Amino acid sequence: MKHRAFLQQLSSEDIVAAIRTAEQKTSGEIRVFITHKAVDDPVAAGQVQFDKLGMAQTHHRNGVLIFVAPTARKFAILGDIGVHQKCGDAFWVAVAAEMTGHFKNAGFTAGIIHAIQKAGELLATHFPPQAGDTNELPDQVEHD
Repeated sequence: MKHRAFLQQLSSEDIVAAIRTAEQKTSGEIRVFITHKAVDDPVAAGQVQFDKLGMAQTHHRNGVLIFVAPTARKFAILGDIGVHQKCGDAFWVAVAAEMTGHFKNAGFTAGIIHAIQKAGELLATHFPPQAGDTNELPDQVEHD
């Protein structure tokens, strides 16, 4: 699928709504970033965006970034150190496999929302809301 067709099929409104719903149950932060560039290594490119978006600056180090590179047909899910310590690699591998299933059937919005929901469940378990929590990062789909 071409990059433009991918973007046309995405529903940013539904993705943002899923982020807001997930974040109501946690002090964690979830972001989605779509790159318009071809990338060889989505984890490395995602880590660059993770840092640029200030995701490593959250109070509890509990941010999750879903990084999608449609031109390269690649994606990565990255969790900050606080999140990764709670779930390890197995969680991310399972969520990535589930996203791949959605993407293979052209369910791009559904795949991203599924990852948001899974990340939200993990964050709610390990990082429940606390008194005085604020939404530390914007709830939006970012692009380069």
